[in-house]
Amino acid sequence: MEKQQRGGTKQKRLVLVGNPNVGKSVVFNYLTGMYVDVSNFPGTTVEIASGTYKNYLIMDTPGIYSVSSFNDEEKVARDVILEGDILLNVVDGVHLERDLFLTLQLAEMGIPLIVAVNMMDEVKRQKMELDLDALENYLGVPVIPIIAAQKAGLEELTEKLHLARPGRKSQEIEKLMKPFIGREISDVKLLLALEDDLQIDDIPDKREEIYFARRMHVDELCKTVVRYKNQKRGIGDRIGDLLLKPAVGVPILFLMLYLAYQLLGVFVAGNVVDYLEGLMQSTYEPWIQGVVSYLVPEGSIVAEILVGEFGILTMTVTYIVALILPLVIAFHLFLSILEDSGYLPRLATLLDRGFHKIGLNGRAVIPMVLGFGCVTMASISTRILGSDRERLIAIVLLSLTIPCSAQLGVIAALLSQIGFGYFILYVLIILAVFLATGTLLNRVLPGKTTDLLIDIPPMRVPLIKNVLQKTWSKSMHFLKEAGPIFAVGALLIGVLNVTGALEFLQNLTAPLVVSWMKLPKEAATAFIMGIIRRDFGAAGFFNMALSKEQTLVAMTTLTLFVPCIASIIVILKERGIKQGLLVFASCIFAAFLVGGVLAQFVA
Repeated sequence: MEKQQRGGTKQKRLVLVGNPNVGKSVVFNYLTGMYVDVSNFPGTTVEIASGTYKNYLIMDTPGIYSVSSFNDEEKVARDVILEGDILLNVVDGVHLERDLFLTLQLAEMGIPLIVAVNMMDEVKRQKMELDLDALENYLGVPVIPIIAAQKAGLEELTEKLHLARPGRKSQEIEKLMKPFIGREISDVKLLLALEDDLQIDDIPDKREEIYFARRMHVDELCKTVVRYKNQKRGIGDRIGDLLLKPAVGVPILFLMLYLAYQLLGVFVAGNVVDYLEGLMQSTYEPWIQGVVSYLVPEGSIVAEILVGEFGILTMTVTYIVALILPLVIAFHLFLSILEDSGYLPRLATLLDRGFHKIGLNGRAVIPMVLGFGCVTMASISTRILGSDRERLIAIVLLSLTIPCSAQLGVIAALLSQIGFGYFILYVLIILAVFLATGTLLNRVLPGKTTDLLIDIPPMRVPLIKNVLQKTWSKSMHFLKEAGPIFAVGALLIGVLNVTGALEFLQNLTAPLVVSWMKLPKEAATAFIMGIIRRDFGAAGFFNMALSKEQTLVAMTTLTLFVPCIASIIVILKERGIKQGLLVFASCIFAAFLVGGVLAQFVA
């Protein structure tokens, strides 16, 4: 994008940068008003919003945690920042320990910078005090407190945009950059080259050294800038300390798992789903079948595909609305409460030593927990891990052993019908596969596990507004993403059914499914559906007549089975064709091996 002109004078390019969900878009809308242009960044699908304010061209970058090149959003943000005249960094005052990592990186780039500390009303509500003068002195750039949602401080911010200036570099950064001073390369490009985000000849990769130093500086800075009015250690601090001790933390972890089971498997799946499914089958499905019968002949191929056994307008809608969506909402509600409370970083610290046994550190708990929401996004989030070796191990474990929220909900619903003992047995089997696979990969893959560096925020009572916003946002994202894929899956299964291909596949796989795994031949349909979406496959077993032992075998096998198409595509992109296909084949082999062996013992 070229800089716009106004009255023959070049506009300065002001780039908004910040972590996700810090209020950056509110500041952007205040500056640009109604005159906003949204377009894809050249060569990508990432949208960039731009507008004008006085003599500035305002550009809003995607939310990022660092200026890097791990994904399309970060690459686009990096490229826009490189062309910026002024950087406006919006940070969340409540989460400075997280946001200042990016702020320090921006300050070191040599581009004029101004920092807006948002959420100051929440800072006050949580009885925090921020020494913004100390932060300004440390960074060497203007720091302005704002409450973007109330437009408080935004006028002062606009008045001080012209005061933006390059920030101070730490001694470590100065030392690393010094040998290359004098070469025809800007500070920002030199810094990115040292962080291995730009390839420049003869400049070594110092990413880990720089990241470690920057994280240490953030920790030191937060100790100076962030204070709590109540200096006495409250009950939240004491609880937070106890959660880091295995004697307390491990039982609490099992308690969390039990509560998740009660919420998902007993209350939602046993009560909410039963009610909604009965309501859909008694009201919606007869109505839509009646509507379709007026438009197309009953019993025709089109009618079968639309409202038949695997109908796009019957089975798909009922599964999404009555079965999948309630479970997804419940899962994200539970996860959002854990996130907002500060429990997850403590869980990462608690599990760090154990994760080292499988070639990972405690930070891997983040993609693992995200995997229970969506394996696709979790696979992308493995980029936060410290080495390529750890990323490969994490992706294999995610693909093989971690069920997504919707699939987990259906699994919990089915297992809850056959007893809590079977649920515990299922968990132990999956856990055993998880540990065995991780241990094997840790031994055969070259390299070693990196150390854990993570912030431990204070324990807090979750804010209802934040929890509900996260739950709603993630659930609606699931609905938008899953709905079309479910429809395509139902169409595919419907076509296979009316053409007889589905029965052919069932008969073809009968020796494996029926003889080896001791399941009905119709189970092959559920496995095919599972390739389209994991939860779609799990839902395929929901109304199938299975014994308790068959249910356990089916749910175990389906969990270990290949991830959905979306995840497969991401894995191929992240790991390359060769490793991606190897992961795919390994999941199929492991699923039917473990499922078959289990069937021989229990069925």
